[in-house]
Amino acid sequence: MDNSNLSLPVIVAISGASGTIYGIRLLQFLLENNYKIELIISKSASKVAQAETSLNLSLEPEILKKQVLSYLKNPANKKEELLNIWSHDDITASISSGSYRTSVMVIIPASMGTIGAIASGVSDNLITRAADVCLKERRKLILVPREMPFSTIHLENLTKLSIAGAIVAPACPGFYHSPKNLNDVVDFVVGKVLDLIGIDHSLFKRWREDINLPVLK
Repeated sequence: MDNSNLSLPVIVAISGASGTIYGIRLLQFLLENNYKIELIISKSASKVAQAETSLNLSLEPEILKKQVLSYLKNPANKKEELLNIWSHDDITASISSGSYRTSVMVIIPASMGTIGAIASGVSDNLITRAADVCLKERRKLILVPREMPFSTIHLENLTKLSIAGAIVAPACPGFYHSPKNLNDVVDFVVGKVLDLIGIDHSLFKRWREDINLPVLK
């Protein structure tokens, strides 16, 4: 895959839906592979993370940065320059402006409240504003909803965003790669997101990858 456009930062936003582990795993992969990250974690996401992963995340960006690097086992002196963390309500952040160049934004997981706000053009926090910027600047916006079932309103909002140019990639793992544990299931979803971003990876075995197909003549 062509990763040339990824010299610009990747915006990763973790909203308050269940499935914070998806966002954390994506962060881990991007940091390990030296991608620049602009991170936003919502207040609701910090509460969900504590319930799902026992992570007690601070809402203070500098403290949160140390917590994230420590949790992901990345020494601060090696990865700190790659990670920039913004407060959820800091609408003066650089990523709130279209003049600040980024490569892609991923909201993972994306809550239905966040999706509804973006679909309605409501920029009431940094996540929704940054997403609005991506849409208006025609940059790639990937939404990873983790909800079940979807209401008609949810589907209408997702459809509006798809028409507007966003990519809707629900956290629906496949099982043809024979997952052995929960990490394998998480890696499948994160791997599909990486495919959409345009980043090479080997997080899961692809369909028929281990089958020797006949050579066509």
